[in-house]
Amino acid sequence: MKKSQRIHFVKMQGAGNDFIVIDHQLGLDYAAFAKKACDRHMGIGADGVLVLDESTAAEHRMRIINADGSEAEMCGNGARCMAVYIARKFAVLPEVFGIETLAGVIRATVDGETAAVKLSDPKEYRPNIEIKIGDQKLSGHFINTGVPHTIVFVEGLSEFDVNGLGRVIRQHKVFAPKGTNVNFVQKIKEGYVELRTYERGVEAETLACGTGSVAAALVGYLQGFKELKPAQDANIKVVTKSGEILDVTFDLEVKDAKPVITNVWLKGSGKFICKGEYYYGI
Repeated sequence: MKKSQRIHFVKMQGAGNDFIVIDHQLGLDYAAFAKKACDRHMGIGADGVLVLDESTAAEHRMRIINADGSEAEMCGNGARCMAVYIARKFAVLPEVFGIETLAGVIRATVDGETAAVKLSDPKEYRPNIEIKIGDQKLSGHFINTGVPHTIVFVEGLSEFDVNGLGRVIRQHKVFAPKGTNVNFVQKIKEGYVELRTYERGVEAETLACGTGSVAAALVGYLQGFKELKPAQDANIKVVTKSGEILDVTFDLEVKDAKPVITNVWLKGSGKFICKGEYYYGI
């Protein structure tokens, strides 16, 4: 009989996006571990695994392993959960501390089980991309908020086939070779958008996506004006499928008629669900 490895874990969720959080395990194959541990019937069950590690670039380092074993550059909901985890684990922390990710160093501040994280500046904004699916043509807006996201504005969001259409767009040749996360967004009222996301790496709809919420907020704001004007502390609230409302703030400059977005903060929950030992290898 194969000997199992006992791995201490905490399970957390941010806006319904759930994660298994562990400290760095020497020699552990994180891809294989995530595939088993994230299984909702044979494992603990989660959208992904967050690994707390040491960093030479910031106070801490976070690795994000999706449920399919792939490693993500960034995860906004995961970053908030990790920030709350760090704040509980260490007795003394600066008010604002750094977490290294593959998308760069993000800054975080924590109040109980609420965290705000400053993401890397968005890039690669490409509005009004034509996406051909059979005889149908859709208009999408691409932006990288740490990971690639495509925004598609729709009506009747609650009845929309997110998994069906999301799966097709996620692998579309327009976004080759890495693919894209797909966000279906409906404007509710001034300053509010509603979001449902098909997540790359999970390969299904999730209850929330942090970087997707930021993408939806930024694109929703940019597409709301015929003529862009500079703004400081612009604010958009994003209603996720879980029902939690995430708060996105940012600064906007306009250079050569193109938007330049900086100082992006995402605020929301990072809640503990349970902790225990996972018998990996059984």
